[in-house]
Amino acid sequence: MFQYPDIDPVFLQLGPVAIHWYGLTYLAGFAGAWILFRKRARQPDTAFSSEQVDDLIFYGALGVIIGGRVGSMLFYNFDQLLENPLRLFQIWKGGMSFHGGLLGVLVAMYVYARKLGKTFFQATDFIAPMVPIGLGFGRLGNFINNELWGKPTDVPWAVIVNGESRHASQLYEALLEGLALFAILWLFSSKPRPTMAVSGLFLLGYGIFRFSVEFVRIPDAGFGYLALGWVTMGQVLSFPMIIAGVVLIWMAYSRQAQAAATRR
Repeated sequence: MFQYPDIDPVFLQLGPVAIHWYGLTYLAGFAGAWILFRKRARQPDTAFSSEQVDDLIFYGALGVIIGGRVGSMLFYNFDQLLENPLRLFQIWKGGMSFHGGLLGVLVAMYVYARKLGKTFFQATDFIAPMVPIGLGFGRLGNFINNELWGKPTDVPWAVIVNGESRHASQLYEALLEGLALFAILWLFSSKPRPTMAVSGLFLLGYGIFRFSVEFVRIPDAGFGYLALGWVTMGQVLSFPMIIAGVVLIWMAYSRQAQAAATRR
């Protein structure tokens, strides 16, 4: 066990302007994704050129920030939104929903793909391997912000917070949704795959990892357990992702097999 270091959420104070660690983690996520986007775009047979990556990042960033914040307030903090609508814009205080951010990115990719005359799944297959980079950095931001802790535990790797040892569920998610999912998707997408397969694997992998970590994470305030004494809002939102991931992978390889049979 180790003591939580009580990190100041403000990285740098410049007069009235405060630069928060949480914002820097998002910036690091976008920067890492941009670098790898350009690396992947230089490979043959990719859907997007290096020049198109910059706009892709811009659209994706808008989707993440707008969708993530709106989703957080609608899914988890609707009472706060009604009490103070300006809370929607206070991103530096934390409160970003992955599921909302995912919906925002999907809308952004649909708009950008149509602008370029490409298909929606060409866009999502291209960006899926880089999304875990932002997820991993975002979870580190949650840890620095001293939020979204796991349940009390006595496991040797627990973190002592306010005198109580807890699961560092933010770090679990950083390792699973961030590092592990990135490695899986990067390796899987390094070879040609049928359209929708990479997107499906992302949904499946994220859904399983998030659903699993919810067992040791404290339920979201105001919701508690929704059913059976263990079902959380995070699991309710993640389960459809697992189903959708399986369906997309099945469709991708079924279409590939049908196309191969037609060519014979």
